[in-house]
Amino acid sequence: MSTLKKNDIYTVSIDGYGSQAQGVCHIDGRAVFVPRALPGERWEIKILKVSNTAVYAKGEKLLLPSPQRRDSDCPWFGICGGCDCWHMSYQEELRFKLQRVNDALERIGKQSLKAGGIIGSDSVYRYRNKGIFAFAPGAEGAGFGFYRERSHQLIPIDHCLIQNELSERCAAAVAGFINSRGIPAYDEETGKGTVRHVFCRRAVNTGDAVVCIVAARGFGGCTQELVEELRLACPELTGIVLNINKTRGNTVLSGDFYTLWGRADMEDILCSLHFSISPQAFFQINPPQAQRLYELALDYACPEKVGLAFDLYCGAGTISLCLARRADKVIGAEIVPEAVANAAANAAANGVSNVEFICGDAGEAAGELESRGLRPEVVVVDPPRKGMDEKAVAAVAAMAPERIVYVSCGPATLARDILRFNAFGYELRSATAVDMFPRTCHVETVVLLSKLKVDHHIEIELKMDELDLTAAESKATYDEIKAYVLNKYGLKVSQLYIAQIKRKCGIIERKNYNVSKKEDAKVPQCPPEKEAAIMDALKHFQMI
Repeated sequence: MSTLKKNDIYTVSIDGYGSQAQGVCHIDGRAVFVPRALPGERWEIKILKVSNTAVYAKGEKLLLPSPQRRDSDCPWFGICGGCDCWHMSYQEELRFKLQRVNDALERIGKQSLKAGGIIGSDSVYRYRNKGIFAFAPGAEGAGFGFYRERSHQLIPIDHCLIQNELSERCAAAVAGFINSRGIPAYDEETGKGTVRHVFCRRAVNTGDAVVCIVAARGFGGCTQELVEELRLACPELTGIVLNINKTRGNTVLSGDFYTLWGRADMEDILCSLHFSISPQAFFQINPPQAQRLYELALDYACPEKVGLAFDLYCGAGTISLCLARRADKVIGAEIVPEAVANAAANAAANGVSNVEFICGDAGEAAGELESRGLRPEVVVVDPPRKGMDEKAVAAVAAMAPERIVYVSCGPATLARDILRFNAFGYELRSATAVDMFPRTCHVETVVLLSKLKVDHHIEIELKMDELDLTAAESKATYDEIKAYVLNKYGLKVSQLYIAQIKRKCGIIERKNYNVSKKEDAKVPQCPPEKEAAIMDALKHFQMI
């Protein structure tokens, strides 16, 4: 039994990483998490918390530093909750992130295949094209910054090394404006006040920049003055938007949007394509790395020309339009209506006519395609960090694409979802990590899943009653026939249906031991489309 207690002091060697870039050591068989410690280091630590699931400590004294340790460039590192890796070299950060992906694949996903490498970023500074500063009331008026780690306590920050500098000037201009007029910042606890966030996006490859002021209410007669002050402080702006968000809680964008000046949509270029992005639409925050990620996803999805490709969680259509270069037809699906409108407009602006966009969640969209009898050769999914729900996984698998390309920003949910796809006959074939978010613990991964080929990969559950076979039956088991039909047609067929078609073809069948004992029992009959698929399987296995 562990003897670890709060406030105990230990001298330890750090031997690994946790998922949030914490150092990990082991005491009495327990893993102990030590923030900002690196593997290979010796530390004197103090135990802070001992629970049934985890032990947390803080480093009291560094006794032997790692050669990968670096002094942080950021004065707020360890206070603000935004970054996790300023204390290590970038080379070490990439090693940690690749290890994080592979640990998740192995431990959560039960996969033997590992990610072959990680694509690093050319820059670790000022790479974000989007900045969101939170506002809160303070002793001297409204302040802005970021929240302390694992809290909603605002840390006033006037510059951030990973944010675009324009975001800082926009936030400072809004703070100066409301403080000079006695307009309060929003208070999350009371629901009183006005300004909640300032959200700024700046294009990398065009001159566009849009700021969105998120407020609980409007500015009345002061609105035009706000516009003028923002344009004076930030002449690069091409649009100023007001979002009236009256919801309680910490949701940033919600409610109604009003364009106060200029254009609400921002134009940018990615993968040689022009994109129009509304404030509500998802767009990658590190475009140079996003281009590398999309090129990788495209190579996984379409190593050669395909007929139909399906892009789930398509956002403003970035992956969809890239796929359109190698597919005869692409259908993208997204739950945010504004993003769907952006995607359609982006296709038109780029002269891409072989794409279609539908509005709906992943499961509904996959179900709609299935109801239309569409069978994509490849499906690309790019879900949020929570991953896909089981319904969406099942709906994608039901379409039986040859390949599934999963673009993930959460290694744990990626690994969980790969395991779910495994249950439908998909196998992990390739994986590559991409560092989209330098100096944070977050990492993107692109994986390729492909359908097991019936001719070469068949998992058979052998039942004793199937050993009593005629010569014709010995050509293939029921499980082989089921797998063939699912792989080729995306149809699930029962043993009863297979037996019915066998009898129809003159193949001798023993009596079904599962037959109902009721005299008036109704036996379901095999539907025509499944009959045709089973007939094809019997021919394939040379049984007829």
